[in-house]
This record gives sequence, C-alpha cells and structure tokens, in this order.
Amino acid sequence: MTNENQKKEIDSLEDRINALESRNIFQDDVIEQLSEELTVHQTQIAELKEQIQLVANRLKDPGSLSSYKDDIEPPPPHY
Repeated sequence: MTNENQKKEIDSLEDRINALESRNIFQDDVIEQLSEELTVHQTQIAELKEQIQLVANRLKDPGSLSSYKDDIEPPPPHY
C-alpha cells in the first residue's frame, strides 16, 4: 500500500469517525430533551390521577353532592 492510499484511507476513516461523533452528539441532545419531556408528562399524569381520585371520592360520597343539588334551580311549576 502506498503512502497515497494510506492517506486516503486514513482521511476516509477520520470522516466516518467525525460523522459518527456528530450523530452521537445529536442523539445525546435528543435523549436529554425526551427525558425532560418525559419528566413533565409524568408530573402531569400524577396530578391528573389525583384529580380523578378526588372526583371519584366526591361521587362516592352522597353528602358532597347535596350542596351542588341545592344550587340547581327547581323546574318551573308548569312541568
């Protein structure tokens, strides 16, 4: 193998390494963004679960709905 061929081979390998490093950096950035987004979504899911549990508890407790029923106007007399 001549020096010229070796130089071309080394340049080709360096280009491939640089391309792989660039992809790796990009993927690391994307993984970090996805991780942050996942954390936000997990927090939102936990909050929604709490709200659903509160609503379910209110529906199970008949006393909690009585004040709501009092606020509703009765139908007019002609019904």
